[in-house]
Parts: sequence; structure tokens; C-alpha cells
Amino acid sequence: MCAASGATGFRTWMQTHHFGWLTPRRMRALTIAVMSGAAIFSTIGFSGATPPSTASTHGAPSTVAAHR
Repeated sequence: MCAASGATGFRTWMQTHHFGWLTPRRMRALTIAVMSGAAIFSTIGFSGATPPSTASTHGAPSTVAAHR
């Protein structure tokens, strides 16, 4: 959601600055490109999961086994 809102904010910023080269057709193409880029970046750039700690991946004893 953050990527989509950032893309929408960028589109709005472009539209409010009234650039002469930004025709409605180019604005539509820019919107599609920015939203597509945001969707791709958010799915590839952010995994959303934390990596496992190094203690659990190297077979360190758990606290229950250490107390026995």
C-alpha cells in the first residue's frame, strides 16, 4: 500500500506543477508506468519476513534442552 500511495503522490505532484509537456495521454502513460513500477518494487523489493536468527539455524540447543 505504501508503494501505491507514493506513486499516487508522485502523480499528483506532477499534475499540480502544470508541466507543458505533460499532455493527458502522457499523464495516463506516466500513471500506468509509476503504478506498475510501484507494484513490482513492492513485491520484489520488500520480502515482508524477517530472516531466522543465527542461533536457530546453527542448531543451538533450545532452553528446554539446556535445563535437562
